[in-house]
Amino acid sequence: MSTKGTALVTGASTGIGAVYADRLAKRGYDLILVARNLQRMQDLAARLAKETGVKVETIQADLTSKSDLAGLENRLATDKSITLLVNNAGMSVAGNTLEADADQIEQMLVLNVTAPTRLAKAAATGFAARKSGAIINIASVTAFVPEIFPGAYAGTKSFMITFSQGLAVELKPFGVKVQAVLPGATRTEIWERAGKDVNALPPEMVMEADEMVDASLAGFDQGELITIPSLPDPAQLKALETARLALGPNLSLKNAASRYKA
Repeated sequence: MSTKGTALVTGASTGIGAVYADRLAKRGYDLILVARNLQRMQDLAARLAKETGVKVETIQADLTSKSDLAGLENRLATDKSITLLVNNAGMSVAGNTLEADADQIEQMLVLNVTAPTRLAKAAATGFAARKSGAIINIASVTAFVPEIFPGAYAGTKSFMITFSQGLAVELKPFGVKVQAVLPGATRTEIWERAGKDVNALPPEMVMEADEMVDASLAGFDQGELITIPSLPDPAQLKALETARLALGPNLSLKNAASRYKA
């Protein structure tokens, strides 16, 4: 076992997940790679094992399958070598809510919300018992601008942010770290799979996956709860959080606000 333990990375066959696998292996983590595309994972595993000397295991799994998901939950709950979970697997759909296929939206909800929540729950239980460990949840900046990127995808990523914020509070007494990563447009295959063209966006908006992950891990090292890789001024995020928390005393009161009364 690596001195840093084992990182389990979902959606690890390509894109952001594959870059996380590469960077974590170079940091000395053993790896458990999870994805549907077994051949790609095996190729990546062979390269990383050769280049870094870490132990790399591959698990072919579809996280929208209850049985596959249950197997991973059990592994996270029982394998004491696992010290880091990267909840990266996700998908988008073609079109906004009015245009998209309802069954595809449901599949997206399972992959983007149900699966990472169940995996985080399984990992958190073990981490809390051992008083160590970390969970990285990949969200998206679309959660902050649903007017620009309409549809259920932004809603799934909003969930990942608020879930991470709540989970961080729960796990802080146990010394377990939580990070929500909010990439902007990142050059990965998720665009093509959703029938979209990332090259249609202004080039200054699109980040390469390598740079995105490197920035996110820098935020992880700095102890950030929310990391937005492209955000130049962290004071903007702090101002947003300050304004949100200022709402707290007025969100649940005995009487309705005067403006709602005749």
